Amino acid sequence: METYRENENSSTVTEREAAQRLGFSLPTLRRWRYAKTGPTHITVGRSIRYLPADLDRFLAAHRSEDAN
Repeated sequence: METYRENENSSTVTEREAAQRLGFSLPTLRRWRYAKTGPTHITVGRSIRYLPADLDRFLAAHRSEDAN
């Protein structure tokens, strides 16, 4: 089991806040989670939370430097 230690004092954000931060709809974020293609998330009971650093990594991983 992995332990998150990068910044143990990081606040988590709700899935609604995560969707807003990423600029996508809540249903899109949920669809990605079910397909296991979205950002890393934390599940506690039925609550879904995201670490802001994980959202930043997700965006960085999908960055494209197209030459126009």
